[in-house]
Amino acid sequence: MATESHVFSLSGPLHLTAIDWKNPHHRRSIAAALVQGVYVLEHDRQQGRYEHNALAPPWWNFFDLHLNQVLIDDTKLSIYGAIFEFKYPNSNSMPPGPHPPHYIIAFRGTLTKPETRAQDLRLDLRFVFNRLQNSFRFQLAIQVVQKMVSIAGASKVWLAGHSLGSAISLLVGRYMVKMRYHLETYLFNPPFISIPTEQIKNNTLKHGVRITISIIKAGLAAAIKSHRPNKSEENEPFDVLSSWIPYLFLNPTDPICSEYIGYFDHRVKMENIGASEIERLATQNSFRSMVLGALGRDSEPSHLIPSAYLTINLGPIQDFRQAHGVEQWWSPNFLYQSKLHQFK
Repeated sequence: MATESHVFSLSGPLHLTAIDWKNPHHRRSIAAALVQGVYVLEHDRQQGRYEHNALAPPWWNFFDLHLNQVLIDDTKLSIYGAIFEFKYPNSNSMPPGPHPPHYIIAFRGTLTKPETRAQDLRLDLRFVFNRLQNSFRFQLAIQVVQKMVSIAGASKVWLAGHSLGSAISLLVGRYMVKMRYHLETYLFNPPFISIPTEQIKNNTLKHGVRITISIIKAGLAAAIKSHRPNKSEENEPFDVLSSWIPYLFLNPTDPICSEYIGYFDHRVKMENIGASEIERLATQNSFRSMVLGALGRDSEPSHLIPSAYLTINLGPIQDFRQAHGVEQWWSPNFLYQSKLHQFK
């Protein structure tokens, strides 16, 4: 049985009656709706809804997009992603300014339905242990993204994902930057594995905990670096990635993604107290990556990024499902705060 959130006419961004691709709110809403389209594609598959019974097509047809390809997992044959294509009119008639992308590649997050629960939770664990890049989903995603970039060019390809899907999008985006391609990327409620410092209500205590963690991480990172003098600094991951600025959409009451808020805000606070060099070292490392580094094994923390446009939902939230849900990101009554964080 379909839920209201699966039906575009009941819960989709119907207020976007005239799409303005220059408008960041429209771009955000479309990216989020396409991710929801991937969720509904998988629900349609599981419930045997095809052709005229399918609920998914309005989630992209409304924006004059077409389903180019679905991305299917090697386990249970579940749909975890999709490539959406925009059919351009005559290029001579296109107005100046930002245009629709040729392709938007979207990835859903974890589904707890019986058919997908086990595999999705296994991938969640892969993310926790920094092994998502070894998964079939990531490997297939990289293949199709590279193909689309070779067809249309990097400026005409977007990435979008929610939760586990945003972790895949982030990995793909990072990989493409190292190949010298910068893709416009929309990450909704991306997971951040860390001590849940952001959930501490006392701001003074929270800031003190973060300073302590930064000092410990910076000290460990410096010690490890001193014992590996031959390691080149020319292509440090953060320096390579710093020019890529993905869009992160976060809810402060969602414990899965809220640590990104403190992660970026803490950099500013450390700079304000004259401790920017300490934080420069700390922000690039996780405790796990440093332990592996001390053992001589490289384990670049895939969830840490140098730069981002952060958008924080400031609206009232009823429960965890709403705080972590993708639906909040196309609300017409969206209360938010946005800020650019650029790694230097």
